[in-house]
Order: sequence, then structure tokens, then C-alpha cells
Amino acid sequence: MILVKNLYLKYIREYFALYDISLSIEDGEKVALVGEEHSGKTSLLRILAKLEKPSKGEVYIKDIPIKKINFRYDVSAGYLPTSPVFFEKKTVYENFKYILKYQKLSEADLENKINDILIDFNIEKLKDSKVKELTLFEKYLVSIARLCFRNLDLVLIDNIFDNLNDEEKNSIVELIKERFLNKKTTLVVATTSEKIAKTLANRNIYFSNGSIVDKLEEKN
Repeated sequence: MILVKNLYLKYIREYFALYDISLSIEDGEKVALVGEEHSGKTSLLRILAKLEKPSKGEVYIKDIPIKKINFRYDVSAGYLPTSPVFFEKKTVYENFKYILKYQKLSEADLENKINDILIDFNIEKLKDSKVKELTLFEKYLVSIARLCFRNLDLVLIDNIFDNLNDEEKNSIVELIKERFLNKKTTLVVATTSEKIAKTLANRNIYFSNGSIVDKLEEKN
């Protein structure tokens, strides 16, 4: 599914956000990128989502070079960043409607599909709320629901856990488990927590200072 060879990402001068990263992820595998903040996890996810261009190295998804991939036709991928992206002044319903515009549904079918998702995720009460009025937890719920409008080959989830309280964090973890773990979808989750990694992934890849390491150093 994913093959990364000798990947580098340099932002300024001699600072490498990623340094000589090589890894592979199989179809349907659930993988956690584990490390402290600024260890390189987000940079790799952003490259896989085509939001950053590598400085050097090769990246393939489904044997297609990343620079040639069209995420509408070649690979169906969804990316959930730490700060969810919406039309903040529009309602949840309007944001969902925008996502579905490429599916060429009738107005009635579109309405039904949105209502089904709202009910399925128990977020009907948020339908007419403007996104800017939602809590971060609610934005994550809506973001995960939005991913489920499509059958995805690849789901990339950045570290969305650290700014939530324990109850919210557990709810999001359980939702990800429910929606993605028992499917053929390839899941790559970035997290600072080995506990969350153990819950959501069958393999951990550890990051430190932009490089892959065998394990994380224990804190004193």
C-alpha cells in the first residue's frame, strides 16, 4: 500500500523535519506513528496526504509515485489533521453537502445520506450548528463522520487526542476502532501515546527528532 524510501524533508537551513525515513505499510494494515511532538509524525502524514513535498526520496501509494497520485481516482484517502478543516461559518449540514457534491446525488438522496450519517454518529443535534460554534471534540466527531461518506482505501489520522479530556479521548478512540479497525482500510495514526497506539494499531513505528528509532527513550 505505502512504500517510503530514503525520505527527507527540510524546512529551513539544516533543519530536517524528516531524515532518511524508509518504511512500508501493507494493504489493510493498522499502523501507529509514535513519538513526542515535533518528532516527524505529522510531517510524514502531510507528505502522504500530498500537503507537503519531500525534499528528497521516494514515496509510493499503491505502486504510484506520490506526485502522480490523484486522490479522487487512484486512491481513496482521508486525512484528519490535529486542527480539523471546515468552512467554519457554515453549518455541519452545509459542510457535509459540500463534500457530497461530487457524487451527483439528487437533492432527496443527498438529504437522506446526510441524515443517515448524522443518526449513525448520534450527532443529529449538530446538523444546523455552525462549525465555529462546535467544541474541538464535536469537530472531531463530525470529521470522522465526514470520512465515512466514502469507502476509503487509506485513512490518515494525526494526533487528535492530546487536547481532549479523558472521556472525550476514550470516545474518539472507540469511534476509530468501530469505524476502521475491522475494515480493509489501511489506517495510519500519529500519536504521542503508546497506550492509544496499542489500542488502534497492530504495529508501531517510533519517531524521534525526524528519524525512525527502535524504541522511545524512557523519560526520567
